[in-house]
Amino acid sequence: MRSFAPTERFVSDVESHHTKPGYVFVGDEAFFRRKCREAILEHLVPPGMRDFSFYETDLGESDIREILDRARTPSLMSPFQVFFVRGVKALYGRGKHDDEFSALEEYFKNPNPDALIIFIADHISIPSDLRRMEMTDKERYEKIRETLGEYCTLIEFARVEESEAVRWVLDSAAKEDVKIDQDAAREMVDALGGDMMMLSGELEKLVLYVGEKKRITLGDVETMVLAAKQRTLYELTDAITLHDRPRALEILDAIITTGDGDEAAIGHLYMLAKTFRQMLVISEHNVRDSRALWQVLWQGFRVPPFAAEDIIKQARRYKSRRELTRAVRLIAKADLALRSNAPSKRMVLENLVLELAAEPKPLEVGWYQEELPV
Repeated sequence: MRSFAPTERFVSDVESHHTKPGYVFVGDEAFFRRKCREAILEHLVPPGMRDFSFYETDLGESDIREILDRARTPSLMSPFQVFFVRGVKALYGRGKHDDEFSALEEYFKNPNPDALIIFIADHISIPSDLRRMEMTDKERYEKIRETLGEYCTLIEFARVEESEAVRWVLDSAAKEDVKIDQDAAREMVDALGGDMMMLSGELEKLVLYVGEKKRITLGDVETMVLAAKQRTLYELTDAITLHDRPRALEILDAIITTGDGDEAAIGHLYMLAKTFRQMLVISEHNVRDSRALWQVLWQGFRVPPFAAEDIIKQARRYKSRRELTRAVRLIAKADLALRSNAPSKRMVLENLVLELAAEPKPLEVGWYQEELPV
């Protein structure tokens, strides 16, 4: 598979102990970086010698010349040393960096054969289709190619195409002697936006979940993978923002039926509240693309990768902050009703969805003066 090829070549070099003196790992796909790191620890770092032969540092905290001096000096405790150097972006910040690059050139003219230096350039995102690469990332990549690329081998960690990600899920499950249905594998990839690190973690969880059954179905994915549940939620908010009340009620019924019934009502309400608050932030900052989205939504309040474009589109259907604030107030009222032992939690959710999906009305005098329920 094309996306996996650079990592496989590097791992092969590590296993055969035919590594170059320096590499640059370019790209923010952490899954491939982890695979390479695991190979280095297994084949190049002697057991029990990790504290003396494996070093992780950051150019935001350490000077490159100090790191190169350590790499140049043979270790008295270990026959081989590995340096993982993060924060490559610091080499391209403001100011002159001629001295740093001169030091790099001098070191790689005569590198220590018993040392390996890995530079981590994870501030660059490489899409599966290079034609869609952001201009800023292209410029950053070219700078690295023209500088560090003169001394080090570049290894690209690009995002994985959906078809390759599905194939990886199928093959990886088979290696665990577990069969995963094609539609289940496809749902995992779609729900997780092709994020290989998340796919790896969720697949491991699913293998443990199915146990002796040795088969992963679409239902298992919908039950265990949070993002798969969130996909249905965004389908619900899509219907709501389009004011399609019949479709919204139909999706709500599917959510309740396939989930834990009325008992999960609070959870559904929480996710709805979070989504509408995210829309409020998007609207207030006039977000128009996913790059801007990651800047305005803080850690822990972000959306899954697959939903980025959808939530921006949905938020932009609201013409004013007032409409989104009204939605948040309606959800807060429904939350109060649920916590007050409502006779029918389903009815509370259905009434909420009907109100949220209703066509906006002209501003009613005094509506904004109501207090949010505590």
